[in-house]
Amino acid sequence: MSSDSTPTGSTGPVFRNAFAGKRVVVTGHTGFKGSWLTAWLLELGADVTGLALAPHTDPNAFDLLDLAGRIDHRLGDVRDADMIARLIAETRPAFVFHLAAQALVREGYASPRETYGTNVMGTVNVLDAVRLAGRACTALIITTDKCYHIGSEPRRYAETDRLGGRDPYSSSKACTEFVTEAYRRSYFPVETHASHGVALASARAGNVIGGGDWAAERLVPDVMRALAAGDEVLIRSPDAVRPWQHVLEPLSGYLWLASRMATEGPSGLAEAWNFGPRPEDHITVSGLVEAILRHWGEGTWRSTREADAPHEAAYLGLDCAKARDRLDWQPVYDLASAIEATVGWYKRWRAGDAMREFTLQQISRYVSDAAAGDAAWARDDGMTGA
Repeated sequence: MSSDSTPTGSTGPVFRNAFAGKRVVVTGHTGFKGSWLTAWLLELGADVTGLALAPHTDPNAFDLLDLAGRIDHRLGDVRDADMIARLIAETRPAFVFHLAAQALVREGYASPRETYGTNVMGTVNVLDAVRLAGRACTALIITTDKCYHIGSEPRRYAETDRLGGRDPYSSSKACTEFVTEAYRRSYFPVETHASHGVALASARAGNVIGGGDWAAERLVPDVMRALAAGDEVLIRSPDAVRPWQHVLEPLSGYLWLASRMATEGPSGLAEAWNFGPRPEDHITVSGLVEAILRHWGEGTWRSTREADAPHEAAYLGLDCAKARDRLDWQPVYDLASAIEATVGWYKRWRAGDAMREFTLQQISRYVSDAAAGDAAWARDDGMTGA
């Protein structure tokens, strides 16, 4: 793959045309993943309403992709239950993708009340708004690989493994999974879907990389800031292993799962799902940084281990056999391609290119590569319009 020479094109009528002309609510649409998801949904013909706080950084993907004028863009806090209820009642969405969250481990240590309030009660507010609306809806709650109870031995975690988390962020995401399961069993059981019409699932992704992320205390943004300034890259935990994946990988899983729940019903689908990289793409922080520097063409790094640093897991891994075997979903890119696409995006941005157009080119190229690689969501006649 050569991300710097990606051809212009359309993503095509993939995902069984499930989103074309449909009202879709995306919470957290001004964030890194939310911006990419919103851009892809627009390409799929969706009528998107976004609810989020204003972008936390400048620059940010949301502004660079010029999304505010292309959607029903609303600023608000998911902790405001009345506002969320009004939004869902007014927009009557066919789909809800709940991404709004406090998404940083270290910020969770610094602001535990805000972290739990946003991640747990924000999810309660979104799901209760769906319940009160009393309309058919497909809802996907996005959590994280960090929702698992991480043991002392390195291994990849499957959806049946124990949930937990010893820091506020991780435990808040485990609580989000518990909330989702409770609402599914109490209000949206699969067995009575015909009467309530709500299909509800959760999705757990790995460590996502890609263009347009400038969040504080996150590895790729930290690397890019250092490189842009000509500084040495400083790494706190060079030996930590994470499941790295390009942002489009979990997004394809989210869209595929939601489209299937909407077209087939929730049986066998309204559950928790892992969307992570290939096993060989679980590598150390230092390994990822060295690969980024090679693609960038310059730069050095050094370790800045902190003796009193707050706890973070030394190894995180996802077992995605369930998504592979039951959804026929699998990663499209290996880690080298994910890094190439990520570095290529930042290079284009640094050169002053139009990033909305280039981002859509990257989405189009990803869809083309998925089809060539026989990905289920990109090859089925009912989904590609072939």
